Amino acid sequence: MDFSSINWIAVVLCLVASMVIGGVWFSPKVFFNTWWKAIGKTEKDMQDMSKGSSASMMATWGGTIIASLIQAIFMGFMTDAMGAGNWSSGAMTGFWLWLGFIAPSSLTNKLFADRVPAWFYEAGNHLVTFLVMGAIHGAM
Repeated sequence: MDFSSINWIAVVLCLVASMVIGGVWFSPKVFFNTWWKAIGKTEKDMQDMSKGSSASMMATWGGTIIASLIQAIFMGFMTDAMGAGNWSSGAMTGFWLWLGFIAPSSLTNKLFADRVPAWFYEAGNHLVTFLVMGAIHGAM
């Protein structure tokens, strides 16, 4: 892998897009409340979380940003490898990667955790994120 071939502006745009998509997707006005119930959490869990340490939340957000950054970098590698030369072929690359890797592996995790309803919310977020990341890399 040649990291010098990565379009770092596209990576930053993908990272920002991932954070915005996740922020909207899991906002209380969109899917947060139903997802929270689907993962087996209660109102008390939400209150406990809000009383938790800022270090814990910083670790959660730090891990999320690192994970999104890794996805953005490797989406760049994959759009190049799959010959995506415009936004639509980039989005299709994102779709195929989601369908082949993200959707089935995350479904397996949710099947064993007995949390399949949560999979729809989480996989949907990843689908939109991968479509957008692929489109960004394909366009740039």
